[in-house]
Amino acid sequence: MIFFVDNEVDANFSFDIEDVAKKVAARVLETEGCPFDVQISLLITDDEGIREMNANFRDIDAPTDVLSFPNIEYDVPGDFSVAEGEQKVDIIDPESGLFFLGDIVINENSVREQALEYGHSELREFSFLVAHSMLHLCGYDHMEEDEAAVMEKKQEEVLKSLNITRD
Repeated sequence: MIFFVDNEVDANFSFDIEDVAKKVAARVLETEGCPFDVQISLLITDDEGIREMNANFRDIDAPTDVLSFPNIEYDVPGDFSVAEGEQKVDIIDPESGLFFLGDIVINENSVREQALEYGHSELREFSFLVAHSMLHLCGYDHMEEDEAAVMEKKQEEVLKSLNITRD
């Protein structure tokens, strides 16, 4: 797995952003049975940076905690066979030859604020946002109650398996 990290706001946490993101992403891909070696981009930004992206891509002129930009459309969440068909040309990075899963954008301010709000560590909040976004990159959504329940369960299972708890 290649993880490109752009820390445009020079966020400084008590953990290594790239190492944690890779570890969480790898566990999500493992639990989802992704058969590909993947490439993912991660951007760390602030309220203004993510607000601008949210406005441009979702027509929501407000900051958010995380944005996910999947590179493929899944027929069924977590079913990577869609990447083996005609769409394959569009998902393979020509330079690396890897399956380009998509982009993750995390708001540094939200990591800090939500960690305080929920009473857990910044490591846990950051890991949660990576897991959440990775599931979006694997085709999951939370628009409906049943979809949200599936995502919540998967996120918690991934974090628990990595011993990243709310403590």
